[in-house]
Amino acid sequence: MSAPDKPLEEYESVQTWYRGLREQSGIDPTQDRSRLDLLREFCTALDLDPDALVAACLLKKEGRETKISVKGRRSMGERIAEFQSRDASADSRERARRGNTVRSFLIHNGILLQSGIQI
Repeated sequence: MSAPDKPLEEYESVQTWYRGLREQSGIDPTQDRSRLDLLREFCTALDLDPDALVAACLLKKEGRETKISVKGRRSMGERIAEFQSRDASADSRERARRGNTVRSFLIHNGILLQSGIQI
């Protein structure tokens, strides 16, 4: 696992996210690069690529169906909370947007998260 080593748009999980945004919200994510920039910043901070972020929230056991890892999801939620609060100069709305963008990416990839974090 490592930080992104190719354009983020080439990762399967980013393509899934983009499809979901288009289908569910009518949003063209290519028109707002800030989403991708925030995801890149988060990936770099964790030293994981987008597909590895999703995989970190899953529990894979040989011969069994892949399931969401409660521990992995909780850990990712904590990392998102740290990420969104890292920019002390940002107002609460911007901090929430930072966290919600990463949550959106994970949710569209089947990892259900709630903020539950006060900002």
